[in-house]
Amino acid sequence: MRKVQAKRRLRSNFSWHEYTKQHYLYNEILVNDSSTPTKRDPFAALRVRDFSFFMAARFFLTLGVQIQSVTVAMQVCDLTGDALMLGLIGLTEALPFIVFSLYTGYLADVMSRKRIIVFAMAFLTLASLLLFYISFNADLLRELGTSVIFGLTFCIGIARGFLGPVFPAYLSQLIPRHLYANASTWQSNLWQTAAVAGPAAGGLIKSFSGAGVAYGIAAGLIGLGFILINFVTNHPLPPREEKEKLALRLTAGFRFVFKNQIMLSAFSLDLFAVLLGGAVSILPLFAREVLHLGAEADFWTGVLRAAPAVGAIIMGIFMAYNPPTRKAGRNLFIAVIGFGLCIIGFAFSRNVFLSFGLLMLSGAFDCISVIVRSTILQLLTPDDMRGRVAAVNGIFIGSSNEIGEFESGVAAKLLGLVPSVFFGGTMTILVVIAVIFLAPKLRKLNLDEYV
Repeated sequence: MRKVQAKRRLRSNFSWHEYTKQHYLYNEILVNDSSTPTKRDPFAALRVRDFSFFMAARFFLTLGVQIQSVTVAMQVCDLTGDALMLGLIGLTEALPFIVFSLYTGYLADVMSRKRIIVFAMAFLTLASLLLFYISFNADLLRELGTSVIFGLTFCIGIARGFLGPVFPAYLSQLIPRHLYANASTWQSNLWQTAAVAGPAAGGLIKSFSGAGVAYGIAAGLIGLGFILINFVTNHPLPPREEKEKLALRLTAGFRFVFKNQIMLSAFSLDLFAVLLGGAVSILPLFAREVLHLGAEADFWTGVLRAAPAVGAIIMGIFMAYNPPTRKAGRNLFIAVIGFGLCIIGFAFSRNVFLSFGLLMLSGAFDCISVIVRSTILQLLTPDDMRGRVAAVNGIFIGSSNEIGEFESGVAAKLLGLVPSVFFGGTMTILVVIAVIFLAPKLRKLNLDEYV
């Protein structure tokens, strides 16, 4: 009966603005129906059709990007053998992401979010196909060297600059509010599953078939994600009032986040943990020079890069049944401290299996952090600002992965491989201690009160 009444109201309006507003309200009725069962269902979000297609598209996109990323790192390592060059890969991808994020965050609040995703994924597929083509053109690769790889990595960063803000903004339109934490858990699980398979597959394919084949498979997977995203319903944007000037609308996300102690401190905590505690970019050199893996270094680079995701998947399944939303602030602090301790242990490990275990445990702790932060982002953000706030989150978190790779490369160049990783883990713990004292609202946060 509720669906019929909503549809009748929808048909009775001929103004396009009113149509959009009414259609949004109709979707809200269906999504937030109070008749929704209150019993906790760990698979509830996956039962929503649009969310399932959305996650499938992101899974194949992430799988392809992970294969591509580890192949780029190993190829640049083969061509240069320089830790700083490995770090520059991350910086090259992060800069366009940061430059475009604010504007694309605004676009995600005023334009069709699905349309932005479709165009950005098409551009990303094209860049991936060019990497595939160039890898089989030995003369061109020899002439241009690493510059062509860095150029295409920059293009991939542009595509990420569009996708970063719009993905979480669009996600909020696909599921009801009471499933945000569950959706964040499965989003993390599927991302981490792709992050396990991607690097391991990339390392194997690169070792046995070469970079060209790895790039080709990556482009195919990204293209499959592009196809699947077209099966997701094109939900209209939430109604909005635009009284501010464009410059103010572009920076509204920053102003909102910086006025919210919980959101600012949670984003900052994850920013510094990723920025300082990451060691992914230097794993190819770590496998060669610290763990002394010899001819098997490429294979073990993929395995070690996948280790954090293995831990995250295991923790994510546990979190689906036991979400960390109660006493979320405390859980976040414990998780980031645990992450820092694992990175310190990894710095001193000389056994590949111990290194794998420590990285796997670091991924389990990071999974808790990701779920808490993602749920904060979804629950505390107004509907008409989701794109812009997600853009700020992307600048804090998304680009910090790549900038963290640059920091790791520079630190490894200046301090050496082992001291640089130890320094990063230690600084991560010190940042957590500082935030505990500076952010009492985050310390007392219970996300169950916001549902």
